[in-house]
Amino acid sequence: MDPLFLAYSLFRRRRFQESADLCTQLLEKNPYDQATWTLKTRALTELVYVDEVENDEEGIAEMLMDDNAIANVARPGTSLKKPPTAVTGGPSAAMRPTSQSGRPLSGFARPDTQGGRPGTMEQAIKTPRTSHTARPVTSASGRFVRLGTASMISSPDGPFINLSRLNLGKYAQKNSLARSLFEYILYHENDIRHALELAAQATEASQFKDWWWKVQLAKCYIRLGMYRDAERQLLSALKQQPMIDSYLLLAKCNVKLDQPITALDTYKKGLEKFPEDVSLLTGIARIYEMLNNMTESSVHYKLVLRSDNMNVEAIACIGSNYFYSDQPEIALKFYRRLLQMGVNNAELLNNLGLSCFYAQQYDMTLVCFERALVLSDNETAGDIWYNIGHVALGVGDTNLAYQCFRMALTVDNNHAESYNNLGVLELRRGHMEQARAFFQASFALAPQMYEPHYNSAMMSEWIGDLQTAYVSVKRALEAFDNHSDSNQLMASLKKQFSML
Repeated sequence: MDPLFLAYSLFRRRRFQESADLCTQLLEKNPYDQATWTLKTRALTELVYVDEVENDEEGIAEMLMDDNAIANVARPGTSLKKPPTAVTGGPSAAMRPTSQSGRPLSGFARPDTQGGRPGTMEQAIKTPRTSHTARPVTSASGRFVRLGTASMISSPDGPFINLSRLNLGKYAQKNSLARSLFEYILYHENDIRHALELAAQATEASQFKDWWWKVQLAKCYIRLGMYRDAERQLLSALKQQPMIDSYLLLAKCNVKLDQPITALDTYKKGLEKFPEDVSLLTGIARIYEMLNNMTESSVHYKLVLRSDNMNVEAIACIGSNYFYSDQPEIALKFYRRLLQMGVNNAELLNNLGLSCFYAQQYDMTLVCFERALVLSDNETAGDIWYNIGHVALGVGDTNLAYQCFRMALTVDNNHAESYNNLGVLELRRGHMEQARAFFQASFALAPQMYEPHYNSAMMSEWIGDLQTAYVSVKRALEAFDNHSDSNQLMASLKKQFSML
């Protein structure tokens, strides 16, 4: 069999490393073989290829060096930095865990949706527990052989392509070579400067009529944080050729610029060209979820399931919304569907256990939690022990609940929710000082939680320390605006102050 044909066959079967190794052997015999050289660049690119349309978590560098002009005080419902506190058309936000930015946690862990940008440098360094997906803070026979240049020769001990010796202007004139070379530079070498230079020269060589190169320019600009320039390139590309990826990248730029309404318009324009496209519908559902509009989010996730009934993200998010809307029986059906599809992880079994418990199917509850503990790691075991503690409280076994919350802290010493619940249990036992210490540890670890402030206020009121109770209620209201219980307690304290 012809070795080059075999290399192409391996590439089509996604055996990229074997294809690249075979190309290396062929290039040792003929270093100027452009067909083999191009195939190797494509194989090496596919080994490290990353989908650009997915959003990334922002690290400290991105936050400090972001010079995009964004309104400091945006109108309600038009900003992702501080979304509305009350969940629009859904259950109370007091019943659903929220991230530090006030955004309800979704049913599907994905980048850039679980938490918002930290407000201060200290919060960014602390990296609060808002998402388990957040990245760290700080990234030949029968063919016509054309001979290339000396820059294509790869030495055994050096890099495959020496970028400093490349004549990018020459390659920009050869569209077939330039495209594979660009992707190799951008994805494999991660050299954005050379990739941007090649894309700019190729765009100019095509007389600005090739939409593909404009999209690649936009990718480079997005990597550099130049979202306005990327937006201009994508709009120009869409005028020439509407493509799904172009709409997705343009919406990504809108999200990075904190323009969710514009992002929704971009997705909807894409749906006019590509009706019922799953990726566009999913993008709309994510934006509504980030804006705390769970009703519209569920509607669009259901539209996703009409086109793709095996979409894990849509099933998980709809199940989560049903669970927090006090419909655990329906949520149980969605989670069972995921289990039937072959999804088998600690998070799913944990959600199954909670749904079974609230649906009063107690025989399956502990079985699901036991299997979840077997599959768990250090990041998820703390949450599972915390939920088992809630099940113990539900059946009235406070001693078991206390042990479970302690186990959660043993696995994850920064589990703020467990500290809060341990404080409540100590308060029931009459241990005021221990309860106060647990509450303080809880709101120190999770400033976005209002529960420890509220519990601390109730405890202070019981022991007659009205001044501390008043301060704690004010902090609870700051953590969660217009919470009805906190407002009632604040009114009661104000009345007692007036009586004094």
